[in-house]
This record gives sequence, C-alpha cells and structure tokens, in this order.
Amino acid sequence: MESFFSSLKTERTARKTYRSRDEARADVFDYIECFYNPIRRHSTLGYLSPLDFEKQVQLA
Repeated sequence: MESFFSSLKTERTARKTYRSRDEARADVFDYIECFYNPIRRHSTLGYLSPLDFEKQVQLA
C-alpha cells in the first residue's frame, strides 16, 4: 500500500492543486482506473502492465 501511495503522489498529485474534494477524487479515480491498474508496469509482473500480463497468460 505504501508503494501505491508513493506512486500516486509522485506520478499524479504532487504538483497539482485541486479546487474541490470532488475534483481530487475524480483525478485519483482516473489515475487508478485508467492508468495504474491497466497500463502501468508492475515489477511483480516482470515489468509488464496488467493487461499485457493477462494477454501473455492467456496465450500460454
């Protein structure tokens, strides 16, 4: 969990100022659902994105 929050701060929220909690919530949701989960490479998956890892497993 600490690694995730570090990535969130570094890659998305560090230099942003949000006008409201709703704006911040929407930006964090976008980061998680549109980038972190499907696209970002994860060291535990051999530096593949989850989508690429799932494709590779399905082919095997």
